[in-house]
Amino acid sequence: MSTQPDYAAPKPGSGNLKLIVSAAFAVVVIGAMALDTTVVKIGSENDVRQQAFSPETFGTEQFPKIQANVEQRAVAAAELATAIAADKKAASEKYGTATSTGPVIPVTMTGTFGARKSNTNEMKIDGLPPETVVRVQTGPAVNGTDLRDATGEIEFGQFTNQIQYQDAGSAINNEMKKTVLSSLDPDQLDGKTATVVGVFKLINPKNWLITPVKVEVK
Repeated sequence: MSTQPDYAAPKPGSGNLKLIVSAAFAVVVIGAMALDTTVVKIGSENDVRQQAFSPETFGTEQFPKIQANVEQRAVAAAELATAIAADKKAASEKYGTATSTGPVIPVTMTGTFGARKSNTNEMKIDGLPPETVVRVQTGPAVNGTDLRDATGEIEFGQFTNQIQYQDAGSAINNEMKKTVLSSLDPDQLDGKTATVVGVFKLINPKNWLITPVKVEVK
């Protein structure tokens, strides 16, 4: 007596049902993907290529704001010198913006340009003690981050890393050079009277290195 293996006969329509279920599942997945997808127009504000940090753009946007802020807050040089001599700490807190290396103070002054040396011109200011040396950065190189730090509104946390933070300061300086210094011939300033508005970092009360935001030669 021979035995035959038992085979389960496929149920009618079972293969078609599986295909239908799989197709339906695929449609649901594709639909969910479509709902979760945002169409980004090239060049729009959502285009990640537009979101890369541009120092040049940052400098162009920020310098006018810094310039206006410094002009509004600038204190006369003679008044400032008197306040510093009386109480350096109090003067720093009253007029300056604190940084890790000293306060950045806005100042306005009228005086006579003197000798030029290492991208700066000395300036004799009426009302300042004779031992106080004032130098104005007249380019072509402009050093430091005093303009970036002058308002207290630009902070490290706004940037991805230290390099971007430094690039922001350099870009602001470059925009200042284009806006303020491009019309000056620093080699021809000696002996000329001018009004300068700018900022300096108060470290040595007898040595002011001014980064200008405005220079008006008489």
